Amino acid sequence: MKERVREHITFSGQVQGVGFRYRISHLAECYGVTGWVRNEYDGTVSAELQGTAPEIDEIIGRLGNDRYIYLDEVRRTRIDTVFDERNFSVRY
Repeated sequence: MKERVREHITFSGQVQGVGFRYRISHLAECYGVTGWVRNEYDGTVSAELQGTAPEIDEIIGRLGNDRYIYLDEVRRTRIDTVFDERNFSVRY
């Protein structure tokens, strides 16, 4: 079994008002990745994704190829994993 990692990610660009949170939620569910996503007041979107590094890379890659989403910058920071997390949520 591959090691699970957790990343805090800040997405900037055209990421609010385009279904970004629901797209990342759907991708996380497809890949079995846990965590959360939320819009920020400054127009960015923050997320924490927990899964294998290739799963997280694939999700970010697929978001970057979406026709409605434009990623100007993706800031990624590896953080401690959460052991009792079981799903992915959209936060408001």
